Amino acid sequence: MDKNNTQNIDWSKVKICQSCGMPLLQEEHFAKNADGTKNDKWCCYCFHDGQLGECTLEEMIDICAPIEVRDGRSKTLEEAKEQLRQFLPTLERWQK
Repeated sequence: MDKNNTQNIDWSKVKICQSCGMPLLQEEHFAKNADGTKNDKWCCYCFHDGQLGECTLEEMIDICAPIEVRDGRSKTLEEAKEQLRQFLPTLERWQK
């Protein structure tokens, strides 16, 4: 899928990583469990060898903010960080 061709996607049906919020649009975006099976809760960047990588919520915000700016969803790093501070805590990994 061309990353710029997302206008025909039904976003209500797209799974997102429950750690970083990345849309899981292609098979290679999905993580693999320790036994090699597909994991549809986490992305391939957050989940390795059957477990989530260690990081705090604030570290995840710092990781994701430049991507939000690069991909045009935010104009500045500060704007991206503020949006992520609102969004990421709604994901399963950060629920307490």
